[in-house]
Amino acid sequence: MKIHLPSVGIGVGAVIGIALVVFLILGPGMEKPSTPTQGNPLAMSPMQDNTTQASINLLVDNSSPILGSKDAPITMIEFGDYQCFYCNKFYHTIEPDIVKNYINTGKVRMIFKDFVIIGQDSVNAAHAAHCAQEQGKFWEYHDVLYNNWAGENTGWASSNNLMSFATKMGLDSNQFSSCMSQSKYISTVQGSLSDAKGLGLTGTPDFFIISPDHSITKIVGAQPYEVFDNLFKSKLNS
Repeated sequence: MKIHLPSVGIGVGAVIGIALVVFLILGPGMEKPSTPTQGNPLAMSPMQDNTTQASINLLVDNSSPILGSKDAPITMIEFGDYQCFYCNKFYHTIEPDIVKNYINTGKVRMIFKDFVIIGQDSVNAAHAAHCAQEQGKFWEYHDVLYNNWAGENTGWASSNNLMSFATKMGLDSNQFSSCMSQSKYISTVQGSLSDAKGLGLTGTPDFFIISPDHSITKIVGAQPYEVFDNLFKSKLNS
């Protein structure tokens, strides 16, 4: 099993604040081991802003469609790998509350980006989700992948299983099979991987929270729900 350092080694609260102006990219035109201390749940350290347009694009290019309202004031970008243990943990234990309390209420919109670092099945699973999006089912397929997670490099995301997931979802099997065999979206998956490396990411999952004031906060690892909740509340109330 590969160990994803930000998820395992950092533990409960590595958060870095980054000041970025991103309105033109993520505005309405765009179509989800230091312990946090009481009273200061996010240990944040500002970084110098030498941001270029190219570095901003690393956050938004080669991504999923958005989950939630396109007009939500906060955008959450997740870099993940469908085989990753901690990504799966986040999906099952933390994301449901974020979806319920923030995405479904129009306060947060979510974007998923592929950081495929575990194996070939990670690449194939990521590509399959984009093939499902041809039929408007990216997020449904994303959910199916995590709901069928069975470890890292154990074969659960084999090509045959990916096809079976699509069929059970009711996707057009011929269209999906053609998309997969043509590697139609491999450049998107590889581009997202390159974007993650360009941002200096080294493990999964990692998150970037874009606030109403257009600043960005980086959250490393599958942090507790309270970390996201406190950040969302502070940004919405500021």
